[in-house]
Amino acid sequence: MSFGRASRRRFTLLAATAVAGALTLSACGDGNKAGGGGNTNFITGSGGVSTVAKADRVAAPKLDGNTLEGKPLDLADHKGKVVVLNVWGSWCGPCRLEAKYFAQVSEETKDQGVEFVGINTRDPERDKAINFEKDYGVKYPSFYDPIGKLILRFPKGTLNPQAIPSTVVIDRDGKIAARTLQALNADELRKMIDPIIAEK
Repeated sequence: MSFGRASRRRFTLLAATAVAGALTLSACGDGNKAGGGGNTNFITGSGGVSTVAKADRVAAPKLDGNTLEGKPLDLADHKGKVVVLNVWGSWCGPCRLEAKYFAQVSEETKDQGVEFVGINTRDPERDKAINFEKDYGVKYPSFYDPIGKLILRFPKGTLNPQAIPSTVVIDRDGKIAARTLQALNADELRKMIDPIIAEK
């Protein structure tokens, strides 16, 4: 019995190490990795934002869990809205650079049916992440995902988050519409989300 538990614990640790390793390779990178080879149906523009035509989009994975404060959070509750999903860590320099812009644009677009949701990852202590949000005026909720389990739910070959920071925009039908693997300022973020807001 204890062998089974130890094996599961070892497997979980190995899986967590693999996720952390994969994210470390691209963590806080310059975001210039396009990753659009093969028949992926997405296009990466000159600003590093990859988009998918409405007819070719795939459903976002089920993302549910708890917030940094321990409250339940389920992405499905926001279906019918445009969701801006930002993967971040309090230790990540580019995340610090973009945080104030995300806080600003989240407030500016709330009345347009846009919801911002964070995925906080690789922060072993919630307090640092909570303080990060306070310092930068981030009022929207973030999943607490210290080992990156939620990130692994994105299907391969889609606009999945592959770096920290990453931003994924989900359309009103719950489908993945756009992604960037770099930090954004307010103008760049609006250029990414405004076309999806305008969709009918």
